[in-house]
Amino acid sequence: MAENQFDVAIIGGGPGGYVAAIRAAQLGLKTVVIERAYLGGICLNWGCIPTKALLRSAEIYHHIQHAEDYGLSAGKTGFDLKKIVERSRGISKQLNGGVGHLMKKNKIKVIDGEAKITAIGKIAVTGKDAGEVLAKHIIVATGARPRVLPGLEPDKKLIWTYFEAMVPEKMPKSLLVIGSGAIGIEFASFFATLGADVTVVELLPQILPVEDEEIAAIARKRFEKQGIKIMSSAKVDGLKKGKDSVEANITDKDGKAHKLTVDRVIAAVGVVGNIEDLGLEALKIKTDRGTIVADNLGRTNVPGIYAIGDVAGPPMLAHKAEHEGVVCVEAIAGGHPHPVEKDKIPGCTYCTPQIASVGLTEKAAKEAGIAVKIGRFPFLANGKAIALGEADGLVKTIFDANTGQLLGAHMVGTEVTELIQGFVVAMNLETTEEELMHSVFPHPTLSEMMHESVLGAYGRAIHF
Repeated sequence: MAENQFDVAIIGGGPGGYVAAIRAAQLGLKTVVIERAYLGGICLNWGCIPTKALLRSAEIYHHIQHAEDYGLSAGKTGFDLKKIVERSRGISKQLNGGVGHLMKKNKIKVIDGEAKITAIGKIAVTGKDAGEVLAKHIIVATGARPRVLPGLEPDKKLIWTYFEAMVPEKMPKSLLVIGSGAIGIEFASFFATLGADVTVVELLPQILPVEDEEIAAIARKRFEKQGIKIMSSAKVDGLKKGKDSVEANITDKDGKAHKLTVDRVIAAVGVVGNIEDLGLEALKIKTDRGTIVADNLGRTNVPGIYAIGDVAGPPMLAHKAEHEGVVCVEAIAGGHPHPVEKDKIPGCTYCTPQIASVGLTEKAAKEAGIAVKIGRFPFLANGKAIALGEADGLVKTIFDANTGQLLGAHMVGTEVTELIQGFVVAMNLETTEEELMHSVFPHPTLSEMMHESVLGAYGRAIHF
């Protein structure tokens, strides 16, 4: 095989792309990754990992401020924003290098440049490593970028996307966050914990719109208790930039107009797939609302062309991209992987309190005409949560009343992002309430609430 000929060419080296490449190499396929910016993609460099580093710093700062609640004395508290940001960037740099090592270890060629599909099996690369790549199979894994709405265009100085919000040069005293999805809420939580006066504006009636209504309502109360102001069913009509501030025109749920002046604005109104300049139109590859249409094995409508990750549509999550990459490559290699089941992909938001969920919400299950049994167990009744000083939250489970099938699980509270995988495994194993009831959960742990929530759905909760 010629040097520029491959079994699999992957456009994009983010979580979906680099994981797909590793799995392809493991299966003996000659593989190349074409990346125009940095291995690890948005998630590793500007998303999942660095934001968690920022949020961890804020969490520790919060605990130090409340040291007396634990019988401790911490003295005067403070923070150095520059060092917080440097720590976050350092972690990203470390992991970026790790991905590069994995590429070398698995003998995957990495091309530095911008790719365009010129024909089935052909890619033209411009940039540092310009040239032509030939491949039997081409996987598009180009990710997504912040959505820009008219009148709310970021300027990177006063009006930020998540890129600028991760590397602030100074701490804003006041902040407007437009959008209350995972990105918006995580940044609202971070800046509020460090002392900023934060206002969140959400167009829909419910914050965290993809979450269960009950869970979102509990989270909202916690955010407001922390001092975050929330305006739902509200719209930012426009932004007027000053020298070092921004004036926002906001219409509230009653149609009343408000003016709000803040130091900075974060526009977190969603993301849109990177589908431009890839040659999709010439090949008549189907797209829909800014993403590539692909099936649950990653196949587009054009044979030999595949799409995975954010560019292939929601849910736009790194772990979904990784799983899609593995499934796609295994199918290419002639295997018979389980097709991706999007309803079994967990979602996590790492604010304070954390939110985690998988499967159907209560509302969605009822709208589907399913008779349900609902289990609830509050953190307040769990010994470990009380000992941690984190006795505010809820674990909620949803079962099919006729079959006992676990349809969904939703949580709000400390460390729920580490608990949700238990329910994910259960759903993938098609577990019913009986198996979950007969499982023994360790004591004292937060996981006991998962067990109690299942018991509660059937009137058998012990501690509540």
